[in-house]
Amino acid sequence: MTTSEATEKKPLWLSIEEKILAAGAEDLTGGNLEASIKRIAGELDETGHNVSGYGGNLLKLRWAIDDMAIAGKPLLKDVNAAVGALTLEDASDAYAATNKIVSDLGDTWPKLKSAQCRPDVIKMVEQARLALLIAKAKEISGDEGIRYLIGEKVADEVIVEALELTDEQLAEVHAAIAAEKAERKRVAGLLQKVADKDKAEQIKHLFENNVAEELIMEMAGVDQGALDAVKKAMEEELAEKQRLAEEEAARKKAEAEGPSLEDIPADELIDFIDSVREIMEFSDVEKEIRTMCEQSAIPKALVDIAVSDPDKLDELEKQAEG
Repeated sequence: MTTSEATEKKPLWLSIEEKILAAGAEDLTGGNLEASIKRIAGELDETGHNVSGYGGNLLKLRWAIDDMAIAGKPLLKDVNAAVGALTLEDASDAYAATNKIVSDLGDTWPKLKSAQCRPDVIKMVEQARLALLIAKAKEISGDEGIRYLIGEKVADEVIVEALELTDEQLAEVHAAIAAEKAERKRVAGLLQKVADKDKAEQIKHLFENNVAEELIMEMAGVDQGALDAVKKAMEEELAEKQRLAEEEAARKKAEAEGPSLEDIPADELIDFIDSVREIMEFSDVEKEIRTMCEQSAIPKALVDIAVSDPDKLDELEKQAEG
């Protein structure tokens, strides 16, 4: 919006008061008064208000100057001071803040109590709140200032301009916020599934579903101590599972490899040696020999000897025969 467009949309009373504030008391008293009225009327004509050629509007200008003379200061000086003194908390409710400003200044400036002025004072309060929000956002480091303004429902175009961002930077923050909301929704669903469980089980369930610790504490309503206790229990459980898995793997390996040579009965050893010899007649490739021996359930200890030192099979056979 251009400056001229913004000015055209201002009501006459506010445009008059802005001209009075800009003029200063010395231009609106004594011998300067009439010349100043004529000049201000002409300036108002240029903004789209017919003041010079319409008696009613010219009277409004004169009455506003008379009010300033009675009060000893411009109306907007008091209004701007009141609006400028607002805190973020004060300005959070523009209507309540406006009521207080009108109440505080109404005796000096009865005009403010009129229906035509109130909407414009509300806009001033809203603009003051926006300025306070932007000032606070600029004090916050990183993306948190952007997030703050988004949370306060400030328009994207205002955020971009106020914080000197690119559209892409703002879009990245919006995307991050959307992802966080999606994650919170997912975590809420996970918690719903274990709502009847104790806190430890709920924490464990969230850990198992890769939820960040900070979010677990927030959404499950637990502290770091509770998380640490569950993590320790899970580590112990994992260690026990690993131990059992290793034992089972060793058992299966031993079972697949078969007994050691010392544990094979002599008659069985002779049969295994015969089988190995038959296989070695079929192939002299170690990988093929091992595969066929494994399929024939020949103990690995004997297969190792067969592929590394085949002549030793004769010695083992003699020992087995006694």
